[in-house]
Amino acid sequence: MNHRNEDSRVTEPPAPPAPPRKGPPAPPAAPRPTAGPPPLPAASEAALDPPEVTPVAAPSVETPEGSRWKNPPPVTVPTEADSGQAESEVEVETPLWRRWWDQAVDASPPWLVSFVFHLAVLIVLALLTIAEPAVDTVMLVLDPSLATEEGLDDDDLQTEMIEPDVEMPELALDDLAVDEPLADLPEVEIDLSVLAAAADIQATSIGAALAGREAGNKQALLAKYGGTPVTEEAVALALGWLKRQQRSDGTWSLTGPYSNGGFPENRVAATAMALLAFQGAGITPQRGKYKAEVAKGARALLKMQQRDGFFKWPSGSQHHQLYAHAQAMIAICELYGMTKNPKYKKPAEKAVQFAVRSQTPQGGWRYQIGVDADLSVTGWFLMGLQSARMAGLEVPKETLYRISEFLDSLQTSGGSRYRYRRGEGGATPSMTAEGLLCRQYLGWEQDDPRLVRGVRTLVGRRIDYKTGSPDVYYWYYATQVCHHQEGEAWEKWNAAMRERVPQAQVKVGKEKGSWDPRRDAWGNLGGRLYTTCLSTYMLEVYYRHLPIYSYRKKKK
Repeated sequence: MNHRNEDSRVTEPPAPPAPPRKGPPAPPAAPRPTAGPPPLPAASEAALDPPEVTPVAAPSVETPEGSRWKNPPPVTVPTEADSGQAESEVEVETPLWRRWWDQAVDASPPWLVSFVFHLAVLIVLALLTIAEPAVDTVMLVLDPSLATEEGLDDDDLQTEMIEPDVEMPELALDDLAVDEPLADLPEVEIDLSVLAAAADIQATSIGAALAGREAGNKQALLAKYGGTPVTEEAVALALGWLKRQQRSDGTWSLTGPYSNGGFPENRVAATAMALLAFQGAGITPQRGKYKAEVAKGARALLKMQQRDGFFKWPSGSQHHQLYAHAQAMIAICELYGMTKNPKYKKPAEKAVQFAVRSQTPQGGWRYQIGVDADLSVTGWFLMGLQSARMAGLEVPKETLYRISEFLDSLQTSGGSRYRYRRGEGGATPSMTAEGLLCRQYLGWEQDDPRLVRGVRTLVGRRIDYKTGSPDVYYWYYATQVCHHQEGEAWEKWNAAMRERVPQAQVKVGKEKGSWDPRRDAWGNLGGRLYTTCLSTYMLEVYYRHLPIYSYRKKKK
């Protein structure tokens, strides 16, 4: 697949599935307009202040003694004819309900009448008040597929006003909170002796980078980096949706059983992505709300690893195979790093060894083992190697150096932007985000001018579902880059991310907790599980990986 120029909005392949052809996919259909929230009812003066009523004295009616609860005689009302004739009497029949009411009022003490009247006024005012939606009500767009089932068109997007749940869901491993996250963790050192020819590469030992998921740190990191009850509620809903999609053999699928699945099938990729969503929230086979699902999924993933370490799904497009291996490598290395269970160590080591052996002469990876390289596949492999280092596993420094050289061949604008393949097209937003994340992992300093310029470019293209085509692939990488960069860049990015990503989540129906892929740039290939997992990773960013520059210490 080719990536064209940096002005194109969508030019790079999704992850995990790569398109089954070399040319770029057809651009996504133009987004359909989404219905906005219904206007709040206008509060008129008449609705807020009842009109004044001038009391009219009723005519005195004489009734025999002891007959207060009997029907009074008809009321006689004098009228004057226009011709000036003498007054005549017209008999008007009083309605039965009015006569009963008058009798009840006459028999009641004044204080009771006043009490009933004011109570009625209060009830009316209360009804007028609750008729208007609360200011902080969230507008949620329902899955258009639900409308189709009822005979409506896809364009008739349904909306519903739903109050957000402000309670923090029980995703933390316990209720323990700390004032300063990771204050007692061992200092993390950086090995500066990588290679003489690449002194700027810092092979960071980042074993503590997974510690944000541990007991006691999660809540503190949420508060420190701007997570909210709304983002955590969205994560909880997403994990619930993923639980419902797990197959009986422990795997997940890219194609279904949910609506709007991807194509073609790759159980390795789907299972790895689902496990990463659970693990990002701190759930392992030994602990957490979904530990049984994670244990079952981990067993299924290991069954798909070959003797040479390659995680491979035997059918489907070969373009997906190395994407899937890189994602499975991340998942299994995280499992070992989080649990230190020996049964995950050997599979993780074998996955890393396969990655090292399959690195191409260009310094990266692509669709075939040992052949060609592109930044999209290479970025996933580098994240897998970083996960291995987080778990304390060995990664050859030469492998990291060759990745850095490959990035040099892709950079534009002095290193602040990146293209998809060497000598092919211009820089694109998603490749720039992926390239900058790789540079952060490989040792660029936080104040490196190239990194600062690149991050400024990302912040200028913040998350927006309303204009253009959503692109969770770009957003996923840019979220990580800005989180590691911290400061003003992260504050600006997070201000949009933590509001708009939860708002786009499906909140009702059979797909509750997922994200609809139909408008996404690569959703037609990755499908609903792909868009849901990457969206979940974004909302877990506060504790999923610790910010590189705040939680590492250079070795002097």
